[in-house]
Amino acid sequence: MYLFFISRGLGFTEIAILEATYNLTTVLGEIPTGYVGDRVGRRNSLLIGTVLVSVTLVGIGLAGSFASLVVLYVCWSTGYNFRSGSEDAWLYDTLTDDDSDDEFARVRGRGESVSLAVGAGAAITGGYLGSLDLSYPWFVAAAVTAVGAVVLVTVDEPASYEDAETTALTFPRALSIVRETVSGRTLRAFVLYYYVLYAAVTYLVFVFLQPIFETVVLGFGVPASRVESLLGVFYAVYSLVGAGVSYCAGAIRDRIGLRTWFLWLPFVVGGALVGMYFLPVLALPTFVVVRGLSDVTRTFAGQYVNDRVATLGRATVLSGMAMVSGLAVVPFQLGSGVLSDAVSPLFALAVAGGILVVCAALIRLWEPPVEPDVDESAGGGSEHGV
Repeated sequence: MYLFFISRGLGFTEIAILEATYNLTTVLGEIPTGYVGDRVGRRNSLLIGTVLVSVTLVGIGLAGSFASLVVLYVCWSTGYNFRSGSEDAWLYDTLTDDDSDDEFARVRGRGESVSLAVGAGAAITGGYLGSLDLSYPWFVAAAVTAVGAVVLVTVDEPASYEDAETTALTFPRALSIVRETVSGRTLRAFVLYYYVLYAAVTYLVFVFLQPIFETVVLGFGVPASRVESLLGVFYAVYSLVGAGVSYCAGAIRDRIGLRTWFLWLPFVVGGALVGMYFLPVLALPTFVVVRGLSDVTRTFAGQYVNDRVATLGRATVLSGMAMVSGLAVVPFQLGSGVLSDAVSPLFALAVAGGILVVCAALIRLWEPPVEPDVDESAGGGSEHGV
């Protein structure tokens, strides 16, 4: 992605502006699209978003200017807005139908594992296609995404959603549910800890992975002509590690617990980001580790929040969490873009890692961000929902 943007003449600051545009659109669109998911159905919301993403990917592959990419990034973000809250809401409600909502982390982790394993093969293919023309992967991604729209047509709405009388859910009531959830004692510190701080910092890792990868491998004497194909191989390894960790999400949760996982994670990741600035050779293993932790952590966050909200307004609440994260990442993106142009992407990530460690410690001093693990057999959303 970012090698493609650089080939179009964009600088790091312009790339950061694109990412900021994406997240500002997320901020403005998440709650309205989450509300749509609660009113017209999770499946319909997913279908709208998937079609919009597919069309946008074609447009990005054809784009030749910064201005056109800004417009397309707005469309891209809007497509994911329709999907972000409805995905987890559909899965959690479907599991609730079978009294299996406590299996959310395990099932979502297995699904994410399959996705990443397939993505490993796609990464190698994409690396090869990118070595031919950096626009080709966009077109293939658009075609594969379009297949998802066909699959969604066969998906049913969960019975728990259909029984929730969502037609009575007004937009002001949906906003009230989000406000009560975010400010409530059970989630307010967690929202700051994960959705504002951790998610914003780790997002930067994915923004700067490609240019840092290029810098590191060129430093090892790799010819510039081989960077794209090697990047594809790296993404394959990167995805397979994520697939393996995600597949074990249920076991990790049972053995370590959500509370222990979240309390130590920011310090491990933040320390690694600072360390790779002083030893750039650590950048590649650090990226692999952060990738491996990222998807399973997002799964655990979804379990933690879903256990504490009710079916009515669930998609809006989950979209609201994404909105908070999207807003928080904007200053990180803009600041990291300026720092990368002025010094280097490695320096920008080191600063972000330091901020992660310090702010995570301050939040823990203020209020425990994660409640002690509860007996999962006790229920889930219906037991803890607002």
